[in-house]
Amino acid sequence: MTRSTKPTGEAAKLRRGFSWLGVLGVLLVVGGLVGLLYTAFATLTSMLLFGWLLLIGGVVGLGHAVQARGTNFFWLGVVVAALNIAAGVVVIRRPEAAAEALAMFAALLFLTGGLFRLVGSLVVRGPQMGWTLLQGAFDLFLGILVLSAWPSSRYIIGTLFSLALLFDGLGLIATGYGGRRVVSMVSEQLITESDGRDGSEGGGDKPVQPE
Repeated sequence: MTRSTKPTGEAAKLRRGFSWLGVLGVLLVVGGLVGLLYTAFATLTSMLLFGWLLLIGGVVGLGHAVQARGTNFFWLGVVVAALNIAAGVVVIRRPEAAAEALAMFAALLFLTGGLFRLVGSLVVRGPQMGWTLLQGAFDLFLGILVLSAWPSSRYIIGTLFSLALLFDGLGLIATGYGGRRVVSMVSEQLITESDGRDGSEGGGDKPVQPE
């Protein structure tokens, strides 16, 4: 009689967990693809999400600051929480303006990062000089591209957000699929070893000879 190799017990629960991880990955991939097709919607959604996170984080931080009143960090916590709340309200009320500001910040970040990489690679001249020069040139190109198209380049926020969803989703799908395979292989191995032990124990008994 052949025993079933389907995972049971904790192995089955673990396999279902990996399956749900793969389903979440599929949803993230779909969301990333939709965001790449509708970058304006993705930008607006990401900015609203960012604003609500700032607002909620500010409220939570304010609550912690109130609980820690009387300490040296009370006023610092209040100031940081108030800034987070104010920034969250501004982003929620003016998501497009906030996206334009973040696009400008991203352009400046690309430009400064590219310049540092180029200058650093020329000064140090290490074994990765060519790769570092290529990275610096690419960062400069992105910075100039975003800056030249500003404020229309505010949609780059939605593009980056969608790409993050897409790659995170692909990673979750790979993790879920690989996890299911590992669980199945381990379960089959354990069942095979158990059948081998049962067979050896059953075949090792010798009949008792009558006297």
